[in-house]
Amino acid sequence: MNNDLIEIFKRIKEILKHYENPLIPKIDLDSKYDLWSVKDLTIDGRKRKEVYFAGLTIQSNYVGFYYMPVYSDTELKNIFGEELLKLLKGKSCFHIKKLNEELENQIKEAVEAGYKLYKERGWI
Repeated sequence: MNNDLIEIFKRIKEILKHYENPLIPKIDLDSKYDLWSVKDLTIDGRKRKEVYFAGLTIQSNYVGFYYMPVYSDTELKNIFGEELLKLLKGKSCFHIKKLNEELENQIKEAVEAGYKLYKERGWI
């Protein structure tokens, strides 16, 4: 496994781990990690016991950063910094091959905004 990708994974995982309690990881491995809000809630009229928040996985040539809050509010895309936005593939997955301080800060800001959104909606 690529050492650069392992380092990227570890640094982003540290950002996400800050939100453990109340969020809970279902998978916490050296190459895959995710966070969920586990509570009884209703979203768009459907009862749920959990909602996915974010996750990471090391792929062959990038770290996949999955950011689910953007599905609940597409306006969140407007808070993504330019550098982070360039890495967006599809609606909620970022392919991260290199991580510098600016990009790391943009990820921190996005995660914080998503956390606030989930909290405002009572999902956490």
